[in-house]
Amino acid sequence: MIRIVTTLRLESLEYASSTAREQVREVAGSANEAFGEHVRELYAVTDRAERAEATTDEVSAILARAMQELAAAQRELLLKDIEIRRLREELEGETVEGQTLTLLSHYGEPHTVYATREEAEGDTATHGVPADAWVPASGRPAADVQWRCESFIYDAGSNGFRRVFMASPEPVGGAA
Repeated sequence: MIRIVTTLRLESLEYASSTAREQVREVAGSANEAFGEHVRELYAVTDRAERAEATTDEVSAILARAMQELAAAQRELLLKDIEIRRLREELEGETVEGQTLTLLSHYGEPHTVYATREEAEGDTATHGVPADAWVPASGRPAADVQWRCESFIYDAGSNGFRRVFMASPEPVGGAA
């Protein structure tokens, strides 16, 4: 079959072809724009995901440290609770009549209270006082002595503690 192509037909085909090329350009431009937008959104989503992952790791580390600190605090609280119970039982089980305490003072200021003099002298070694440096208290004022141990005994009559060794009163103005 032979077809005769006229000029009018050629012009019509050229017009259709140029119109189709223009539509292809517009569609390709729209597709490129859409692709660019999707790539930008992908980068933004990836960035947010990476930041969220970093934040999650950081929060996990903080939570792990907090849990360790909580466990340590709970252990310490349990030990203190056990010690409090032991001390209460000890307090309820003992009669206080005749019970002694030792006060460690530093230049006359109360520093620590101990159950026995041996405990006080042993602990003062941590403050730099040698164990053999203890001598009986002289008549010097307590404020002049760096470390001083004084024993106190419970006196039921006064419902309190009094010094075990009371200094002998000196006569005032020579009176006896």
